[in-house]
Amino acid sequence: MRFRVIIVSVLLVSCVVNSQSIKEKADQFFAIGNFSKSIETYKTLEVLDDVYDDIAKAYVAIGNYGEGLAYYKKAISVSPEDLLLQYQYAKLLSKTKNYKEAHKRFSDLIKIDSLNPNFHYELGVTLEKLQDSTALERFKTTYQLDSTHQKAIFKIGKEHLVKRRFKEAHTIIDVGLESYSDNIELISLKAQTYYYQEYYTYAVVWFNKLLDLGEKSEFIHEKLSLSYAQNSDYKEAIYQREEVLKYNPKDANALFVLGNYYAALSDFEKAEDYYKKSLKLRDVSLSNEYQKLGIVLNRQKKYKEAIEAFQKAQKEDPDDIMNSFFILRSKDEYYADVDAKIKLYEDFIKKEKNAPLKPYAERRLKELKEEKFLEED
Repeated sequence: MRFRVIIVSVLLVSCVVNSQSIKEKADQFFAIGNFSKSIETYKTLEVLDDVYDDIAKAYVAIGNYGEGLAYYKKAISVSPEDLLLQYQYAKLLSKTKNYKEAHKRFSDLIKIDSLNPNFHYELGVTLEKLQDSTALERFKTTYQLDSTHQKAIFKIGKEHLVKRRFKEAHTIIDVGLESYSDNIELISLKAQTYYYQEYYTYAVVWFNKLLDLGEKSEFIHEKLSLSYAQNSDYKEAIYQREEVLKYNPKDANALFVLGNYYAALSDFEKAEDYYKKSLKLRDVSLSNEYQKLGIVLNRQKKYKEAIEAFQKAQKEDPDDIMNSFFILRSKDEYYADVDAKIKLYEDFIKKEKNAPLKPYAERRLKELKEEKFLEED
């Protein structure tokens, strides 16, 4: 009898040791990122109660959220008092867009532990997905419970910015940056706040901080370009706008803006080039764009090409009186014959009786007639 007891004991110890060995192997597979192998190994255990959550985590790691949810449910059924399991399950529910069930789970967790800031934050995220306006209150509660909670600070700061409460936005962003000065999201929010305040010098500083931290995006370069331009720093504005073009080389607006910047620097040849590139890509009314092109062509004394550009602008928008006036002025510069010029102004005055620029045309017509009289004399 004693011998049998000893045999049974040895077998039990052997089973326990074997189970421990299998779990250790599975844990090792998990630790090195071989999640599918870890799942396979966990499932060879005779009893899975203690590894349901490990299997759930491994499934989540390989993106099989359905199985992850199923195994979290099994884990919770075995350990219903384990708050961490319930928290992880609720987060996965929210991640998989099961927002109503996630809402219930997070609310239940808050009833158990109302002082846990992350329970409030995750409920806020879920409420946000449900388009529930009370989400902000949850983020504020999170911040009250943990004044260093970066994600909650970002959510509150972003809301202040959207509502154009700039002072409040800066205040809470600064609190967050005190505990984590390299928070990319908060630095971006800080830069945007200055930008929308039209404090462009400060905006430049903060957008450049993002670049210094290795953050590069079309949005950052575009806002930097616009900020530099507002400070008349067109060389930097051009550099940043050219960076924007790397993301979308066929961005007609970016090309047109570059034309404006080069025109501001009196580099009319490059302005002309960018305007033309922009025009080729557009399929909307181009009156304004052709006007801009005509102006920089005039500045280069390319009057014939300028006339053609203004005529295209006029074709795009026949009601824009400025097109007619620009054509008139370009022909005035291009034509050598005084009589031809006089007729141009007479026709313009006759046709555009109520034009705001009529007084200028009348003065110029008078100058031309005097010029003709002196030549004849």
